[in-house]
Amino acid sequence: LDEAMRPHGLRFDHNLHALRIVDHFEVRYLRFRGLNLTLGVREGIVKHSRDYSPAGHPELGEFFLDRRPPLEAQLIDLADEIAYLTADLDDGMEAGILTLDAIRANVTLFERFYEPLQAEFPEALSKLKFNEAVKRMLNALVSDLIHETGLRVRSKGIASLEDIRNYPERICGFSAPVEELRTEAKRFLYRHLYLGDDLRQAHAEAATVIRDLFEYWVEDPARLPPGYGAQAAEEGAARVVADYLAGMTDSYILQLHAELLGAAKHGLAQ
Repeated sequence: LDEAMRPHGLRFDHNLHALRIVDHFEVRYLRFRGLNLTLGVREGIVKHSRDYSPAGHPELGEFFLDRRPPLEAQLIDLADEIAYLTADLDDGMEAGILTLDAIRANVTLFERFYEPLQAEFPEALSKLKFNEAVKRMLNALVSDLIHETGLRVRSKGIASLEDIRNYPERICGFSAPVEELRTEAKRFLYRHLYLGDDLRQAHAEAATVIRDLFEYWVEDPARLPPGYGAQAAEEGAARVVADYLAGMTDSYILQLHAELLGAAKHGLAQ
């Protein structure tokens, strides 16, 4: 979506789109748009996973761009990381893309828990031992994050939100040894799952589906469902089409691509 929007002088950003959802799309009140969320929640949506420069995003001036996000926002990003790291190992195994031997050989944190389970339960199903090792891996990451963040808060004398905001860097994080293990696991997933040959074709087909539908509707906004046409006239077709696409599930976008353009790719459709 970001690539498709660039020729129109626009960009697509996950965090800013999420803010747009809660501030603009949702309509629950008579006098204004949005969900009426607190500044702290909205700031967390914007800044939890990355920092934005005041010069590059003047429209975000209310979110203290020159200061650190609240502790809750910082924790959300790392909790997200833990969830993805462990769930994607499981998903990769279920899909047959990752193998147990490869994970054991390349993800030290996983092997640290799998090896004792293998020794204690040699006859147990590998899947059960895998599940238990992933659970223990998740628990180790969570426990380290809690302990290390508390240690940093106490050692730096941080006692208030203002202290968090004014600290020169984000205070939440893993200890150095666990961060090294997390990075190793992430590198493994990028090399063998996210950017691996098994998914390369699927990524290309997904990009084609998004690009085809984006161009189809931008070319003629009247093709959009009722209600979107008025938005396109007010906000521009590219932005509204991107909003529409960003809200679709995988199955729905494939269905629309097949129905409207008759070009669904068999591999992606499956």
